[in-house]
Amino acid sequence: MRNAGERLKFIPPMEPELVDTPPEGDDWLHEVKFDGYRTQVIKDADGIRLLTRRGHDWTARYQALAEEAAAIEAETFILEGETIMINEAGLSDFHALQAAVSKRTPSRDLYLVAFDLLHLNGHDLRDTPVEDRREILHALIPAGGRIQFSEALPGTGAAVYHLVDQAGLEGMVSKLKTSVYRSGPTMNWRKIKCFAEKEMDIIGVQRETGKPAMVLMADKGHYKGGAFVTFKADKRQRLWDRVQGKVGGPVPKGLKKEKAEWLKPGLVGRVKFLKGEEKLRHAKLLDYRETK
Repeated sequence: MRNAGERLKFIPPMEPELVDTPPEGDDWLHEVKFDGYRTQVIKDADGIRLLTRRGHDWTARYQALAEEAAAIEAETFILEGETIMINEAGLSDFHALQAAVSKRTPSRDLYLVAFDLLHLNGHDLRDTPVEDRREILHALIPAGGRIQFSEALPGTGAAVYHLVDQAGLEGMVSKLKTSVYRSGPTMNWRKIKCFAEKEMDIIGVQRETGKPAMVLMADKGHYKGGAFVTFKADKRQRLWDRVQGKVGGPVPKGLKKEKAEWLKPGLVGRVKFLKGEEKLRHAKLLDYRETK
């Protein structure tokens, strides 16, 4: 037990590993993965602090959340959550969040979805199983405010993934119910992301011997990265024939080092990729067409 007047230190986050499929069995709890900023909220003798994933103090940017956190009835705590903004469809909107936190005047449209409790009233809870930590956290958070509890979704991992994907959400996080809290990457927590599909411009190709072929994509003029070409031989050959007629396009700014053939405009590809990433990840070219 610690002295309640002691200043609490930032705890580096426990980080789920990215995997392709949810874990099976009843030993796991499954939550929605929200598209926002990981946030640690500390209350101690110095008041309330809201810190980023790296420990930077963003209390001033999260003023409305700080006010709500101050009303939580506990002398000291460290809780973790995801700061989000909600769009008109009711989904978390990362780009709106980025815009909001970069403004000088703090936004009041922020929410914090709280999912873990690391410390309470002088007690370090990190050696307590996550299932129990979350039960204490749930009782601590008042209903109806901007700080909300991240409910676990009932059902198997596969069923929860299907639900999350159908709802247009970014993904899910599965946690071993018995897991204690340890900073850094861990397989006791796993994140499984959903995929999106979109048409983008094909601006280049990478075809190196011994490596999988890739098309390089841009969206509204912004370079997004590569997508693997997994077509069967005849469709792949048709794509390369189209590519050949367009080789000699400009090298995009900042991409001179890429070993690629750059293309003139006119080819568009439909790409499947992981949601919630700035650049393409686990991306695959589904189809392509020429524009007029």
